Amino acid sequence: MSKRGRPGKSAPLSVSQNFLTSRRTIRRLIRIAGLKRSDHVVEIGAGRGHITRELAQTCGRVSAYEIDPALGGRLAAEFQNSNVDVHCRDFLTAALPKDAPYKVFANIPFCRTSGIIRKLTAAAAPPEEAWLVVEKGAAKRFTGQPRESRVSLLLKPFFELEIRYHFRRDDFHPAPSVDAVLLHLRRKTAPDAAASQRQV
Repeated sequence: MSKRGRPGKSAPLSVSQNFLTSRRTIRRLIRIAGLKRSDHVVEIGAGRGHITRELAQTCGRVSAYEIDPALGGRLAAEFQNSNVDVHCRDFLTAALPKDAPYKVFANIPFCRTSGIIRKLTAAAAPPEEAWLVVEKGAAKRFTGQPRESRVSLLLKPFFELEIRYHFRRDDFHPAPSVDAVLLHLRRKTAPDAAASQRQV
């Protein structure tokens, strides 16, 4: 992670994030995901709100999480009295929705991929679907390509996993040093193992 400011002090997590800023690309991804007005969508790492704005126009309810207080504060002001609830906090410490079905659509910090997927898939009430922009190597590990991994074997009894979109590096600002993809996780309505065995 990049550092700035006083020596030994970590920079905000947003410094390590590569943002999708193209409205055309974001809208294409939302179409691929098939999101609709009846959906409650959780966004992780809302950043400057490029994805949040498009989700707000497509979905009935958006819960956007942003750990950076400056970015989160600006988003909270922008989306006041709207269908977007902005949470200025670390998603990994937040409670997931329990009262109704929800989906996840997010361009997450690559350095937190494992923790975020672990939280979503091990939750008492996992999302119906999760669409996550992740590093290609991580996506291949989760989907078991080219061979099954421990994590893919633990996930597959409960979730269908698929890489749905391949990005160009210049789709992001700043451009990442690795290739990125859109990873789709769909919760199985009839899992192949008991819920008590679900872990990552």
